[in-house]
Amino acid sequence: MRRLSSCLAALLSVALLGGAGAAPPQRFRHSYSDEQKALLDRLSASLNAIHSLKARFSQIGPDGGIDQGMLYIQKPGQIRFEFAPPSSLLIVATGGQVYVKNTKLNTVDRYALSDTPLDLLLNQSIDLKDTRAVMDVAEQQGAVVVKARTTNARNTANIALVFSLPGLELRQWTVKDAQGGNTTVALQNVEPGAAIDPALFTPLQQAPRRSNGR
Repeated sequence: MRRLSSCLAALLSVALLGGAGAAPPQRFRHSYSDEQKALLDRLSASLNAIHSLKARFSQIGPDGGIDQGMLYIQKPGQIRFEFAPPSSLLIVATGGQVYVKNTKLNTVDRYALSDTPLDLLLNQSIDLKDTRAVMDVAEQQGAVVVKARTTNARNTANIALVFSLPGLELRQWTVKDAQGGNTTVALQNVEPGAAIDPALFTPLQQAPRRSNGR
C-alpha cells in the first residue's frame, strides 16, 4: 500500500503547478529576480508548445522499488500513465475526470481533474510566474530546477522538477512524501508532437463480475 501511495503521489504531482483554492497568505508569495522571471517565461513557453507527448518513464520509490511504463499526453485535458507488468496500475485523465484503475483488484477510483495537480499541466496556457505553487527556480548542473509545493497549504517545496538545457524539456521530477521518502520519476525517449490514438483516453471502468455458474 505504501508503494502504491508513493506511486500515485509522484505521478499525480507531476503537474504540481497549481491547484484551485483560496490564495495563500502574503508571506507565501515570492519576488523573482529578472533572471528567474526570464527562466519561468521560457519554461512556460516550452510547456505551452506541447500539444501532445509520448515518453517512457522509470520510477524509483522510497523503498527502492522500480516501476516502468508509458506516459501519453494530449491537450487539453488528457493524460495516461500506463504501467508495465508486474504493476497493476493504470491512470487515465479525460473529460474532466481522473480514473485510477487497479487491474489486479478490479477497482476503479475516480477524482475530479480540477481537484488534482494534473489540471494545470493539461491546460493549453500556463504562466509559471503567476502560479502560487512555484517556490523557486534556478540553473543547476546544466539543467533548470523548479521547486514547488503540491498544495497551497504547504509553506515549503516538496517537489523538484528538472528541465534539460538548452531545450527546457521536462526530464525528471522528485516528490518528497509526508514521511520524508523520495519518489523519483525520469522520462526517456520523449516524443513531443507524437500522434496518439484517442482510444487511449477512454474512461476506465471495472470489468463486470461473473456470477457463479455463468
